[in-house]
Amino acid sequence: MRGLPWVARFYLGAVIVGAVALVVHGVFVGGRFDRPDWPALLVLGLLFLVCESVPALLNVRQAAISVSFSAALAAVVLVGPEGAALVGMTAVFSVRPGLALTKRLYNGAQFAICGYAAGETYLRLGGQQGVPRIAGFDDLIMPFAGAAAVYVPLNFALIAIMLSLAGQIERVPLRGMAQLLVSYLGYATFGLLIAGLWATVQSISAVLVLLPLFVARWAFGQYWAQQRSYDATIAALCQAVETKDYYTRGHCTRVSLASTMIAEEIGMGPERLRAIRYAGMLHDVGKLGVPTKVLQKDGPLTEEEFAAIQLHPMRGLEIVQGIDFLDEAFAGIMHHHEKHDGTGYPMGLAAGEIPEFARIIAVADAFDSITSDRCYRVARSVPVAMDELRKGAGKQFDPVMVTAFVRAIERDGWNPPQRAPAAPPDDEAETTLKDHDDPTMPIQVVSDR
Repeated sequence: MRGLPWVARFYLGAVIVGAVALVVHGVFVGGRFDRPDWPALLVLGLLFLVCESVPALLNVRQAAISVSFSAALAAVVLVGPEGAALVGMTAVFSVRPGLALTKRLYNGAQFAICGYAAGETYLRLGGQQGVPRIAGFDDLIMPFAGAAAVYVPLNFALIAIMLSLAGQIERVPLRGMAQLLVSYLGYATFGLLIAGLWATVQSISAVLVLLPLFVARWAFGQYWAQQRSYDATIAALCQAVETKDYYTRGHCTRVSLASTMIAEEIGMGPERLRAIRYAGMLHDVGKLGVPTKVLQKDGPLTEEEFAAIQLHPMRGLEIVQGIDFLDEAFAGIMHHHEKHDGTGYPMGLAAGEIPEFARIIAVADAFDSITSDRCYRVARSVPVAMDELRKGAGKQFDPVMVTAFVRAIERDGWNPPQRAPAAPPDDEAETTLKDHDDPTMPIQVVSDR
């Protein structure tokens, strides 16, 4: 609680108070909770608590997801809005280790709000509260679908707002959230399964669905563990590249972010967004195959040295071509130094011949070089960088990508890197004197003949 910004604290308190108010009103004022089905509440609460206590960790610091919502949606049918809210509140008693009290309270409150809202939706769409009749089970499907369509997005929204206000995510990844949302809606059918089985085997239905629920939880966990493994692999390669260049540390991460902003602006789907993020991170991995003395040379390059620079995209492809999950990122790594007018390298492609990923990375790469400190000049401002990109549109850069990036920057802004400190004495030999990605400082080549 102490580390939360005041806005996050206010939001936390408002959600908790709102949840308590809903439950108190529903139980003591609404008149629909006179004869609660305590055995059903107990079983569903225990099922919810078991699932909530073993969540799958996400790629967001201290964030996790579980399949407990299936029990909450079953409660919507079996014990109504108030019962679903009480089932959700059992999250306060989660046995997940290391979970702070404030997080327990917030989880219980937001689950209660989601359960109550879903229950009200279910009833308003004609759903009948209580153990369903087998003959009338078809009548539950549409109201239940409506309840799930309210519960899952509301749950996502409440969590995303809290993470954003707490500073755990800088911006909500809408496309990634949408993909996860679709998966959650699919798993919501387990709630209908529990309610349907309850009509025949009563509380044993909760036990019968435990196995598929935990298989679903395992699948979530495997997916996010795989993503963390991918990210660790990419980070290790980026660190290897940036150890050769003190003044461009962080460059790969920033190019990845800028590339993702452009890709989102032009409407790329989730899978391609992931690939462009990786491509941005690894676009300069081929520099591992270029002699350090060439990368750091101050002044004109010989033809042989320039040829070594021109080979770094192909060297990059050779390094990463065995990493299957990079997918379309290969094209971005290989061709990010091609120019719109056909004067780039390594293949001299022009306009539409250049892969889309490469056209995006070219803009992001140049932008970060301009807005970062270099030994031979200080960082330029974002407006100056935007002007440079516009000047190069149609020559060096794809005008469509430049326009998309300008729109994204104007809407979302950009945090330039902090002023680079002086290189430590023991890194003196590793200080790059020239950034070959800087479009404001063209490479000079002299004949060595």
